[in-house]
Amino acid sequence: MTDAHETGRLNRRHFLGSGTAIGVALAADGVAQAAPAQAPATGALPMPATRDDLPLRAPVEDPSRLLLDRSWRFHLGDIPMPEIRGHGWSYNSAKAGQAQGAAAMQYDDSDWPEVDLPHDWASTMPFEESANVSQGYRRRGFGWYRRALRLDPVDRGRYLELQFGGIATNATIWFNGSIVAHNWSGYNSVYIDITDLARYGDDLNSIVVRVDAQTMEGWWYEGAGLYRHVWLAKRDATYIATDGIHADPRRAADGSWSVPVTATLGNIGKIPAEASIEVSLIDLDGRTIATQTALAHLPSLKPGTATLTIPVPAPRLWSIDTPTLYTLRTRLMRGGKAVDERTLRIGFRTLRFDAATGFHLNDRPLKIKGTCNHQDHAGVGVAVPDALWDWRLRRLKDLGCNAIRFAHSAIATEVLDACDRLGFLVMSENRNFNTSPDYIDQLEWLVRRDRNRPSVFMWSVFNEEPMQGTPAGYEMVRRMSVAVKALDDSRPVTAAMNSGMFAPVNVSQAVDVVGFNYQRDQYDRFHAANPTLPLTSSEDTSSFMTRGAWETDRAAHVMASYDEEPADWGSTHREGWKSVAERPFVAGTFVWTGFDYHGEPTPFEWPSAGSYFGIMDLCGFPKMAFYLHRAQWVDDVPLLDLMPHWNWPGREGRGSR
Repeated sequence: MTDAHETGRLNRRHFLGSGTAIGVALAADGVAQAAPAQAPATGALPMPATRDDLPLRAPVEDPSRLLLDRSWRFHLGDIPMPEIRGHGWSYNSAKAGQAQGAAAMQYDDSDWPEVDLPHDWASTMPFEESANVSQGYRRRGFGWYRRALRLDPVDRGRYLELQFGGIATNATIWFNGSIVAHNWSGYNSVYIDITDLARYGDDLNSIVVRVDAQTMEGWWYEGAGLYRHVWLAKRDATYIATDGIHADPRRAADGSWSVPVTATLGNIGKIPAEASIEVSLIDLDGRTIATQTALAHLPSLKPGTATLTIPVPAPRLWSIDTPTLYTLRTRLMRGGKAVDERTLRIGFRTLRFDAATGFHLNDRPLKIKGTCNHQDHAGVGVAVPDALWDWRLRRLKDLGCNAIRFAHSAIATEVLDACDRLGFLVMSENRNFNTSPDYIDQLEWLVRRDRNRPSVFMWSVFNEEPMQGTPAGYEMVRRMSVAVKALDDSRPVTAAMNSGMFAPVNVSQAVDVVGFNYQRDQYDRFHAANPTLPLTSSEDTSSFMTRGAWETDRAAHVMASYDEEPADWGSTHREGWKSVAERPFVAGTFVWTGFDYHGEPTPFEWPSAGSYFGIMDLCGFPKMAFYLHRAQWVDDVPLLDLMPHWNWPGREGRGSR
C-alpha cells in the first residue's frame, strides 16, 4: 500500500488505517493462509488472541495503485457558488475546466485544515437533541474536500483512474475544474478515468469533492465524508479494467473443478493493440499448479475481453473452519513483457440451498449462525480503520458466528478480504431498491466487484420494502435478479421480507432464497404453502440489553441483561435461535445485531444516541447475549459462563437470579 507524498511519520491512526496490523499468515511467497486460532486463557474475557509481533502484509492485488489518503484539505459546511453575472463570465463558466467557487482550480484553500482519510466528520459533531435521532443526534450537513496531485511526466501516456472507496452521501467530483462524476449513494465506490484531463510535472492537478451528507439513505448512523480509502491507479496504455477479472471456481457435474477466467481489458492508444493474458493458479504451498494463456484484441478506446479456463485437479476446499485461499495471478502481456497485473484470492467451495434441509456448504449441511452489522464503531464513526475491522470480525468468530449480513449496503473491500481469510459467509446487500439506470448501475457494480469472493454466498436486493407484496415489487425484483444473474449465475438472489409473503403476487416468487425478517411465527405456514422455496431468516431477535446491567431502569435508559425484553416486533435471543434451530428447512439466522451502533436508540430517544440490540456494545465488549449465543453456536469447545456474578460483593442478602 503506497501513499503519494508519504512521510516517515507513523501515528496510531495511520498504523491502524494502513492495514499493517491486519491478521493474516503468509507463506514465503505471499500466498494467504488462515491464521491459527488460540483459545483464551481460563477465566479470560472472550477476546481475540494477543499478538507478539506484526503479521506479514498480504500481496498487493493491484500494483498500479497508489494510496491518496493523506494531505486532503477539508471545509465543514457548504460554500455557495458565486452568482454569475455578465455575458463574458457566463460564457466562460459554461466551458470545460472552468468550475467556479470552491471547485475552481485556483481557489485558495490554504486556511482549510488538513485531514487524512478515512474521515467521518459527523463523528466529531456535538450531540444535539434537535438533530435526527436515527443519525445519532449528530448533524451531518455538507462538506468540501480539496487535494493537489502531482503527476510525474513519465506518467504521460498511461491510463489514470481515481478510485473513491465510499463517500457519505451524495457527491459531486471535479478534476482540474471539470465535473467528472456525480454519485448518488454513500456505499458504492466511484471509479473515474482522468487520463484526458491530467496535467504533468509542476503543473499540479486539482481534485475537489463536494459532499452532501444532508441526504439520508438509511435510518441509522451513516457518517459523513470521504470515509473509505481513495486510490490513484496508474496503468499502462493497455490495461486490465478495474474489477475486470471474473474468476469464480466451478465444479462440473462429474465432480471435476475448473476456474473459468474472463478478463475485461482497455486500450487508450490511438490504434488497436494485440495482447495476451497469462493466468497462473498458485496453491497454499506457493507452487504454481497451472498456467494458461489466451490472446486478446484490444480496440482503441473500447473494452476488449479474453477468456480461458484452468482445470484444477482435487483442490483443497474453502470452508468456514478451513478458509483455504488460492492465488490467481493475471498478467496482461505485450511483446513478452507484463504491462499490467492483478492478484486475486479465490476459494473452491460449493453452495446449495434446499427447501427441506436448509443450506449446504461443500455438500454438507451447515446451519447459518449469522449476525447483521452496520459499519460504524465507537470513537471513529464509519471511518473504521482496516485493522479495527479485522478485530471486529475476530470478535464475531469467537462468538461462533459463521455468517455476516452487512446491513444494508455494500461494505469496504478490505472487510471482505478479511471475511475471505477468516472464513465467514457474507450476504452481500444492495442499498437502494430502485430499477432506474443509476441504481441498477450500483447493483451491477456490487456484483462485479465481489463475485470472485468465496465468502460471498448470497446477493440481497432489498430490505423490508413496502412494495414487497405487490406486483410492482415483484417486477422490480425480477429485473434486479436478471441484472445480477447476467454477471454471476453461481449465487442465489434473496430479499429480506417483513410482510407481503402471502399476497397473490409478491417478491418471494422472484427470488431463489426467501429471506424473512421477524417472521418466526410464519415459518411453518409459509413452508407448508411453498414447500419448494428455500427459506432463511434474514433478520431476527432485536432484544434489548445494556452491558453489565441486571435491573431495568427505563427512566435511566438501562435495560437488564436477562434476555427478557425484546422489541415488540422481535424476540428474545433464546426464542429466535430456537425457532431456527428446530426447523431444518430454515437455513439459518442473522441476529440483529452483532455490535451496537450509533443511532436508532430504540426503545428510547434523547439522550440515548446508540442502539441496545447488539450482542456486543459499541466498543466490542461482550454483553450477556455474547455468552448466550456462544453456548448455542460453539460446538467444539467446553463452555461454562456464570451470569451475572459468582458472588457479587455489595449485594449480600438481596438475592439474585
